[in-house]
Amino acid sequence: MDILYLLIPLSAVLVLLILGVFGWAVHRGQFEDLEREGERILEPDRVSVDDRQGSSEGKL
Repeated sequence: MDILYLLIPLSAVLVLLILGVFGWAVHRGQFEDLEREGERILEPDRVSVDDRQGSSEGKL
């Protein structure tokens, strides 16, 4: 029974943390264009490496 005094507040903090991360993601626009992201992986003409990554040749 004593463990409930620990588990209930911890679960409440976890729920608040999850809601905070979800709210942050919504505010930053992570869920704005879901259809485009689903279609993006089907386009064969796209380059999968962006300019910032570059190639790893000659770099050690």
